[in-house]
Amino acid sequence: MSADLTSVHLWLVRHGETPASRHGFMAGWSNVPLTETGQEQAKALRPLLATQTFTTVWSSDLDRTMTTARLAWGETPPDRRLRELHFGDLEGRPWREIEAHHQQALLAFEGFQAPAGESLLDLRTRILAFVDELVPGRHLLFTHGVVIALLGREVGRQELVPTGALRVIDWTNRRPLPTPGEHR
Repeated sequence: MSADLTSVHLWLVRHGETPASRHGFMAGWSNVPLTETGQEQAKALRPLLATQTFTTVWSSDLDRTMTTARLAWGETPPDRRLRELHFGDLEGRPWREIEAHHQQALLAFEGFQAPAGESLLDLRTRILAFVDELVPGRHLLFTHGVVIALLGREVGRQELVPTGALRVIDWTNRRPLPTPGEHR
């Protein structure tokens, strides 16, 4: 995939597996570590990322993304705006125990507001403020599942991204791009 210096391309990496993601707990702004599997997922990205050139590389400031970035790429500057959705009173709770109306709103990406936390609209505003500051080029961002899902939805890609996964978006032209190394 050649670099297009007139467009903003986002290379989005979801952090590796954590105990919370493995067991289905809500961990927005909670600082949870990677599991051994999560560390291996991050290391597995290194050969692919090492062959690429990026204009900038950024990470959420939470431990799970900073560790993923370090293992997959190297040291990266953190930015709080790349954090996961703040789940407020839902933090640390198992998904199966979250009230049905919260589950439905979050899965539908419509009208979700975490009690004592963030709404999807707040998250969208925070993430787009970051992305809209990026200059044309290729940008590697180590971030979180809801963040990647939100950006994907902005370009017509609706999916929940697994831990340790990479997605590529042409942000300028609002379209998903093929993920290198992935066969479709």
